[in-house]
Amino acid sequence: MDQIQESFTKRLHEKGITIDSSQLDQFETYYKELVSWNEKMNLTGITEREQVYTKHFYDSVSLAFYVNMNNAKTIADIGSGAGFPGIPLKICFPHLKLTIIDSLNKRINFLQHIVQETGLEHVQLLHGRAEDWARKPEHRDHYDLVTARAVAKLAVLNEFCLPYVRVGGIFAAMKGSSPDEEIKEASHSLKELKGKLQRVERFTLPVEDSERHIVVIDKTAATPKKYPRKAGTALKTPL
Repeated sequence: MDQIQESFTKRLHEKGITIDSSQLDQFETYYKELVSWNEKMNLTGITEREQVYTKHFYDSVSLAFYVNMNNAKTIADIGSGAGFPGIPLKICFPHLKLTIIDSLNKRINFLQHIVQETGLEHVQLLHGRAEDWARKPEHRDHYDLVTARAVAKLAVLNEFCLPYVRVGGIFAAMKGSSPDEEIKEASHSLKELKGKLQRVERFTLPVEDSERHIVVIDKTAATPKKYPRKAGTALKTPL
């Protein structure tokens, strides 16, 4: 274990998350493959090793500081991109059954490679639009926890993500700067999509002190039949 991994594990340990050497190996494999594939396709603007461990891995796992992962069996990561936050959470919490949905097939191919190389099990990778998969009975009102990291504004995200959450489950939107304005704008969509704001957690990333926010939303009832609307509609005309 080198200095970067040591400080990564120490920071997680301080938050009550312990990982062993095999999990650390999975993170290192993930890092190496991310950088390698990034030369062929645009996955991330961050490739420096320490920054990947902080800004991608630690930042992804930060969701577990505020949402109890032991209460979740199924998790969906919507618009996951290069696998954040879903894959780091799955590495730390192997019991999770993870579903990742992304609209770009190249990214899904990359994630299939990561799952294979790290030996992760119970990971489902789906190519397509969030609005389309949310119409399928096996995904609708199904997941204990649904998350999205830096994908879109909350009024749009609610329509992308809340249809996947089971009644009594949680949608956690991972944001950078203060989401207060977004939350105000999203009040109608929350009501329409049967979500209720539970709380907003605020923290800063280690080393560089970047601001982060996690918006925690409860799902109070089943998704009304008319949602989500046709793919692309939420982005053009948010609720």
